[in-house]
Amino acid sequence: MPSSSVILVSKCTVCPEHKSTVKSLKLSVSDLPMLSCQYIQKGVLLTRPPLSLPIDSLISLLKQSLSTALTYFPPLAGRFETDADGHVHIVCNDAGVEFIHARAKHFLVRDTLSPADVHACFKQFFAYDGLLSYAGHFKPLAAVQVTELADGIFIGCTVNHSVTDGTSFWHFFNTFADITKGAKKITKLPNFNRDTVFNSPVVLRVPEGGPKLTFSGDEPLRERIFRFNRDAIRKLKCRANNQTQKSTNGQVLDVTEILGKMSNDNWNINNGENGLDNGKITSVLEKYLKNNVSKLLDSETGVPNSATEISSFQSLSAQLWRSVTRARKLPPSKSTTFRMAVNCRHRLEPKLDSHYFGNAIQSIPTVASVGELLSRDLRWCAELLHKNVVAHDDDTVKRGVNDWENNPRCFPLGNFDGAMITMGSSPRFPMYDNDFGWGRPLAIRSGKANKFDGKISAFPGRDGAGTVDLEVCLSPETMAGLESDTEFMQYVSGMA
Repeated sequence: MPSSSVILVSKCTVCPEHKSTVKSLKLSVSDLPMLSCQYIQKGVLLTRPPLSLPIDSLISLLKQSLSTALTYFPPLAGRFETDADGHVHIVCNDAGVEFIHARAKHFLVRDTLSPADVHACFKQFFAYDGLLSYAGHFKPLAAVQVTELADGIFIGCTVNHSVTDGTSFWHFFNTFADITKGAKKITKLPNFNRDTVFNSPVVLRVPEGGPKLTFSGDEPLRERIFRFNRDAIRKLKCRANNQTQKSTNGQVLDVTEILGKMSNDNWNINNGENGLDNGKITSVLEKYLKNNVSKLLDSETGVPNSATEISSFQSLSAQLWRSVTRARKLPPSKSTTFRMAVNCRHRLEPKLDSHYFGNAIQSIPTVASVGELLSRDLRWCAELLHKNVVAHDDDTVKRGVNDWENNPRCFPLGNFDGAMITMGSSPRFPMYDNDFGWGRPLAIRSGKANKFDGKISAFPGRDGAGTVDLEVCLSPETMAGLESDTEFMQYVSGMA
C-alpha cells in the first residue's frame, strides 16, 4: 500500500479473464515452510512509456494483460483454505489479485538510482508490506502496484511465498510482461502437477492466528547493490580454482581465462572471422582445451565439469562470506553459516518440469569456524560451498523431505547468532526479460520483505554476459566494514 509520500490514484481487484480449470492445489513440503515468510516483493524500473501510450491507456492495458496472465496462473487469483485435517490448499476460485495505481512524480529515475545505498523510495512501491504468507487465507495471494515517477514507471509485483519460489515468480512476471507487449500465445505454460516427492500427507500445525515472523524486522539496516562485471567474476573464479594449471607441455595456463576466451570468442567462431573455417576453429579449440585442461573437463562431454570446477557464483559467494565475516569482527572460535537456496527441479530423478509452479527449493547450510574461514584461502571456502551444492542430488532432496516430515516446521528465516548469511534469488532468473513493450528494465529492485542483517539477493547484471548484482543487507557497522574490505571491493565494478 502506498505511503504518505506516494499518492494512491486507484485500487481495484483484477480477476482472471477466463474461469480456472484448476480447482485446488495442496501446499507441499516445500510450500508450507514459507507460511511464516513475508510475501515476495520484486519489481522493475522502466523508462516512461512513449507519448502514444498515455498513462490512463497504460493502466487499462496492464489490467487487461494481468487478467489474461492470471488465466494461465489461476493459483495466484485464489485463496488459501485449511481443511478439516489441517492440510492447506490453494483454492483456485478466481477471487482475483489487487491492482494499485500510485503516483510519485517528485522522484526522478536518476535520483532513485544515484544514492550509494538503495533509495528508500522503493519500499513504498509495493503492496502488502510486512504481510506473512499465512495471510493468504484472507488476503489476495498477489498484488501489482504501478507507480508513476516524474520520468519513469515502476511495476512492483508482490506474491505469496507459499505459492511461488523465485523460478515461478519470474515465470509469471515474464508472462505478464510478454502479454502486455503483445504476445498472442504463451509457449512456456506453468505445470501444476502435484504428484511429486514434495506432496506429503504430513500436516504442519501452526499456532492460533498463524505463525510468527522469525526475525525482528525492526533492526537498523543498510542496503547496497554491488555490481560485478564479467572480468571481475572471471578473476574470482580463477582464484577459487587455483588460478593456474600446468599444461602437458609444461606451459603455465590460466584455466579460467582460456574458458572465458572460448566463451567470448563465440561470435568470431560462429561467423568465421578472418576467413577461417568455423569447424576447424572449433576443432582446434576443443583439442587444445582437451589436452591442456583435462582435469577441469568432463571426460565424456568435453565441457567444464561441474563436479570438479568451482562455479563463478560459488566463487563470488565465498568471497562475500569471507569479507562479511571479517567485517563482523567475530571471535575465531565462533561458527559462521552461509545458507543458500537451491532449485530442486533438475536435481530430482526423474526431473520436475522446469516450469513446475510452486516452491521446489531447499536450503543448503554450509558451516565453518570464523578462524578457519579467514585464515584459509578463497579456494578452501569456495570448495566448502561447491561440495555442498554438488552433493545436493536426488537422494539429498528426498532426505530433506523426510527430515521435514519427521519434524514439520516453518522456515527459520533470520540471523539468529549474528554470524549467518542467507543468499536468495539467482543471477539466472530472467529479470531483465520483463519488457512491457517500450524497452528492458533500467534496474531491478525489491521491497522491504524478508530483509535482515545478512540477507543477500543475487540478480543478473543488466549488461548480461555473466555480470552479477548483489543486493546486500547488513547492519550499518558491518556494511562500513565491507566497504573498506579491499579484498572484496577490488572486484566491485560499481553500484547499481
